[in-house]
Amino acid sequence: MNAALWVSKTGLAAQERQMAIISNNLANVNTVGFKRDRASFEDLFFHIERQPGALNDQDNQLPSGLQLGTGVKMTGTQKVFTSGNYETTDQALDLAINGNGFFQLTQPDGTTVYSKNGQFQLNADGELVNSSGIPLEPNIVIPQDATGISISDDGIVVVNQPGNIEPAEVGQITLVNFVNPAGLLSKGGNLYQETAASGDPVEVIPGQGGAGAIKQFTLETSNVSTVEELVNMISVQRAYEMNSKVIAAADKMMQFVNQTL
Repeated sequence: MNAALWVSKTGLAAQERQMAIISNNLANVNTVGFKRDRASFEDLFFHIERQPGALNDQDNQLPSGLQLGTGVKMTGTQKVFTSGNYETTDQALDLAINGNGFFQLTQPDGTTVYSKNGQFQLNADGELVNSSGIPLEPNIVIPQDATGISISDDGIVVVNQPGNIEPAEVGQITLVNFVNPAGLLSKGGNLYQETAASGDPVEVIPGQGGAGAIKQFTLETSNVSTVEELVNMISVQRAYEMNSKVIAAADKMMQFVNQTL
């Protein structure tokens, strides 16, 4: 069996996965707080038929040897946590992190998850929640008679109430940082969960400890560049075609041998 068939097969499989990653990036080009993925590849093991540096005779060594590769594999995907663009809105509960950091949310089972999506709303109890109804941590409750909500750059939430001249402070939004954000587990729904690779979450005040400041009336859009993804897609298409042509060429070589010998 021609070894080129199996080598090219690994190339086709790798490019298919790369195309799936690109398609997911493009599908989320308008998802608030989405961070694009990129793939990493490595070559497979080599058949060493002649060891580089081995003795060719009593006095001479082989300068390069004979090493035949067996293909490629995808070793992982990495979240790219560069900032997206910032979009100004007219919603008081639209928040963006201008820099590093994640919002904390507490799921019904008590598990803490993390998000870059600051598109918050109020539930029936006046709690700040995300679009899935998961409450922000620390829990912040907005009074029913509040006539205005103001959130400072360092996360202090104050409200205006009828009969009160001074605004009332109702909570403090905190953020968390990770040593290795790329090691977070993507759970979908714009949510991440800590892993052994990400390190432990470090809770900080916005604007301090390496965390970005909070910007009210602002949302961070996806960091997907459509132009870059389209260029990557063309590159993947051409690589897939070339691997397919290698398979076709290897098939013709075997066909020639079968018909000739």
